[in-house]
Amino acid sequence: MRNRRKSKRGGKAVARYQDQQNELIASLLKPMQEHTEDARIEEEGHRIPVKIAIYASMAANFGLCVLQLYAAISAASLSLLATGIDSLFDVGSNVVLFYLHRKAKKLDINKWPVGGARIENIGNIVYGFLMGAVNLVVMVESVRDIVTHSSSSDTNTFHLPSIIAVGAALGVKILLFFYCLSLRKSNSQVHVLWEDHRNDIFLNGFGVLMSAGGSKLRWWLDPTGALIIGVGILLTWGRTVYREFELLAGKSAPNEFLKLLTYNAMTFNEDIEKVDTVRAYHSGSLYFVEIDIVMKSDTPLWKAHDASQLLQDRIENLPGVERAFVHVDHEFTHTPEHRKAI
Repeated sequence: MRNRRKSKRGGKAVARYQDQQNELIASLLKPMQEHTEDARIEEEGHRIPVKIAIYASMAANFGLCVLQLYAAISAASLSLLATGIDSLFDVGSNVVLFYLHRKAKKLDINKWPVGGARIENIGNIVYGFLMGAVNLVVMVESVRDIVTHSSSSDTNTFHLPSIIAVGAALGVKILLFFYCLSLRKSNSQVHVLWEDHRNDIFLNGFGVLMSAGGSKLRWWLDPTGALIIGVGILLTWGRTVYREFELLAGKSAPNEFLKLLTYNAMTFNEDIEKVDTVRAYHSGSLYFVEIDIVMKSDTPLWKAHDASQLLQDRIENLPGVERAFVHVDHEFTHTPEHRKAI
């Protein structure tokens, strides 16, 4: 199908769809305990590499922050200043995320009954707005420099040590990017760091080019580069903040996960006759799950309770699930639960 000459693109699409269906079937047929065990084994295997990624990124970002600020100040380059400010905020972001991640695990359950999974999302949102505010200042200065520039020279002063410093930072970021690439799906912190390294590769590379261009070609390339970098950082953090708002607002889980929940709930116990409602939605980075199951009206209370409790426990052990709620009913013709009448 992939290699058919006629409608080759259509053949690839059909083959890709069939591969996805096969993966879905394999996932549905796998018991929930196996999903949980696979996640535990993966987490255990990635524990040390994840720690290395987190601590190496923090140490590298601190050293690179010093290098890039030196480069920006020495060269008096707005493009390098924009990358230096981004590097400075990277250090702060790493420290804040690390602190919030540890804090979320140690919250008092009496004060915070549902845990602290959403603290990291709130921290990312606050940090995103701070990052945007600082970059707006750089953008304003860039526009002011372009408008009020009065130097007779067509170029700025070329400062080789600054270019070398930012080039070294770019090389380190590339190494960290490839190291975090394979670990990004195993830990939310590493995923954020991977995105940060990916963005910094483009920003630092572009900053070096525009700073050098302002020194060798035309002076306006440097402030223009700073303006473009500022816009890029604003858009990147704006996308991050929007995504975090989606998670806090209760965005639905992927359709594949809903299918997994529905199939496993339906086949979990022979006394379950129907699955009335299945909902899974974000509450921060993790999911809240709501399932309504239907049993016969003469089912003993102890049996209904034990079956629903065991199903709830199994679902809460699935990777990515924070809490699960299983409701038992004896019919399915009523209005869906937790729906306000209009």
